[in-house]
Amino acid sequence: MSTSIHVPEKNATKIMQDKIAENLQQPKQLEKLYQENNVVFKKAFENIYEDIKHDTAAQIWNERLHFENEEVSWGNKQELFFIIIASIIAGLIVKFPDYTSIKPEFFYPRNLSFIAFPALAAYFGWKNNISNRSWVIFSLIFICSVFYINLLPNNPKSDTLILACIHLPFFLWSMVGITFTGNKLSNFQKRLDFLKYNGDLIVMTTVILIAGGLLTGITLGLFELIDLKIQEFYFKNIVICGLAAAPIIATYLVQTNPQLVGKVSPIIAKIFTPLVLLTLVVYLIAVIVSGKNPYNNRDFLMIFNILLIGVMALILFSLSISSKKGYHQFNILLLFALAIVTIIVNGIALSAIMFRISEWGFTPNRLSILGGNILILINLLIVAFKLFKTIKSKAAIEEVEKSIAKFLPFYIAWTIIVTFLFPFIFQFK
Repeated sequence: MSTSIHVPEKNATKIMQDKIAENLQQPKQLEKLYQENNVVFKKAFENIYEDIKHDTAAQIWNERLHFENEEVSWGNKQELFFIIIASIIAGLIVKFPDYTSIKPEFFYPRNLSFIAFPALAAYFGWKNNISNRSWVIFSLIFICSVFYINLLPNNPKSDTLILACIHLPFFLWSMVGITFTGNKLSNFQKRLDFLKYNGDLIVMTTVILIAGGLLTGITLGLFELIDLKIQEFYFKNIVICGLAAAPIIATYLVQTNPQLVGKVSPIIAKIFTPLVLLTLVVYLIAVIVSGKNPYNNRDFLMIFNILLIGVMALILFSLSISSKKGYHQFNILLLFALAIVTIIVNGIALSAIMFRISEWGFTPNRLSILGGNILILINLLIVAFKLFKTIKSKAAIEEVEKSIAKFLPFYIAWTIIVTFLFPFIFQFK
C-alpha cells in the first residue's frame, strides 16, 4: 500500500511546476501527474504556461485544460441507464405509503433521505469503481439506518425522534460524500470538490424544478380546456415522482456537463456575500436599537444555525472564484468582514443557548444546537484567521478552503451522536 505525505498547497504547486517542466516531452508522465492531482496540475501549469507556451506539447495541454464543450453531453448509455433505473426506484420509494398501510406522517419524516441519497451514493461508488468491501460496508450502513430510524418509538412529541429525523439526512449525505471521493478521505481537494458539487446540484435541481413547474402548469391548463380534471392524479403520481428524481437527474447533468453550472454557484455567492454582510450588520444594529431580547426566542436559535451554514457556503463558493482567477484584496476583505460579523452574531446566539440551559437545564434540542453552534464557531474562527493571514501576508487562499474541508469530519461525528446516541442518552424523550 502506498503512503502519501501531506505537502502544503503552495509547495505542492511549486513541486508540480518543476515536474511539468521536466516532463514536458514525456506524455505518459504528464498524464500520470495530471491523474494524481488534476487541480494542482492545472494550477501549476497555468503558473508556468507563459514560459513554455512556445512548446507544442504545452499548447496541446493548454487547450485540454481549458476546453469547454459547448454542447450538452448525455454521457454513455450505461450511465444514462443507471440514472433512469435510480430515478424509477426513487419514485417507487416516495410512493411507498400508497402501496402499504404505513401512514404518510410516519413514513416521510423518517425516510425522505432514503429517496435520493442511496441512489447518489451508488452512482458515485459505481463511477469511482470502489471495492467490493466498500460496497458491502455502504450497503450495510444504509440498511441499518433504515431499520434504526423506523424502529424508533413512534412518539410525535419526542425531541430525540425529531432530532434524529433532522440529522439522519446529514449523516447519509456524508456517506454520499465518501463515495464521491472514492474513499480518498485524506484528499482535501476531493472534499472541496464534493462541497462545490452540492452548490452546483442545488442550482441544477432548482432549474429542473422550475422547468417542471412550468410543464405542470401548461399540462394542467391544456387538460382543463377539454374539461378533464387530472390535478389529483398528476400531483400524486407525476409531480411527486418528478420531485424524487430531480436531484438524481441534476447530479447526472452536473457530472456529465460541469460547464453548465460550474460558474453559477460562485457568481451567486459573490453577489450575495455583500448583501448578507449588510443584512447582518443592520440586524446587529436593530437588536441593539429595538431592545428585543433574543435569549427567550427559540426560533432565533434555529434560524441562526441555518444562517451559519449559509455563510460558510458563501465563503467557500466565493473563494472558488478567487482561487481560479487570482484573488482581489477587496473580495478577501469582504469575506473576512463577513466572517467576523458572523462570529459576533454567533457569540450572541451561543450566549442565548447558554442562558436557556442555565435557566431551564439541558434538553436534547438545546444540547444539539449548542454542539452545532460551537463547531461552526470554531470553524469560522479558523476560517477568519486564515483569511487574515491571506490579507496580511498573501498566504495561499487555498488554505482557507482547506480549513473548511478539514473540519467536515467533526460535523459528521456530531450528526452521528445526535442521530444514533441522543435517543438512548435521553431515553427517547
